[in-house]
Amino acid sequence: MRAKDVMTRNVIMIEGSVTVAEAIKRMTEAKVSSLIINRRDSDDAYGIITRRDIVSKIIAAGRNPEEIKVAEIMTKPLVIATPNIDVKYLARLMAQTGVRRVPIFDGHQLVGLVSNSDIFRGFSRDLIEKMEKREE
Repeated sequence: MRAKDVMTRNVIMIEGSVTVAEAIKRMTEAKVSSLIINRRDSDDAYGIITRRDIVSKIIAAGRNPEEIKVAEIMTKPLVIATPNIDVKYLARLMAQTGVRRVPIFDGHQLVGLVSNSDIFRGFSRDLIEKMEKREE
């Protein structure tokens, strides 16, 4: 199983200059738990903002999300992978780096995002299929 087999393809991107309040609105409307932050230029790195960032860096800190820009709390640079990486290696990468989401890039193009939940779903689906075939 490869990253491309389990990744979410509908990845939402925003600019780092928007407020955290705007990011919260986008995340809520799209029913996603993270947003990829676009690069400012071709030499810049992509970033990510997650629900966890908002809870720990805004809500817990008592900061006003309408006054804070996404760029102030995002994680950057990203841990990234390619679509053809085996999921077991991607899982190891995530465990070693402590991240729960890895953007998938095909060259310089963002093509998806893999979360620990995506890996679990793909792994469990394959495991259950194998178990059911043995029972036949």
